Amino acid sequence: MEKKKLSFEEKLARLEQIVTEAEQGKLPLQDTLRLHEEGEKLIKELREELSAAEKKLQENGVDAEEGTK
Repeated sequence: MEKKKLSFEEKLARLEQIVTEAEQGKLPLQDTLRLHEEGEKLIKELREELSAAEKKLQENGVDAEEGTK
């Protein structure tokens, strides 16, 4: 069974959920480690998507920081 590909927003929401769960400190160590690994994977994917979006903006002559041409 193939996993559904999450949107950028869904990945960000999941990462926020992971942070909240980890901050509560109520999980067993094994679950905390699993969440950490999932969070690291999401961070990597989110950074890659942001980099790709910035590159696309630059190719279109838009300043990624300012949002202007």
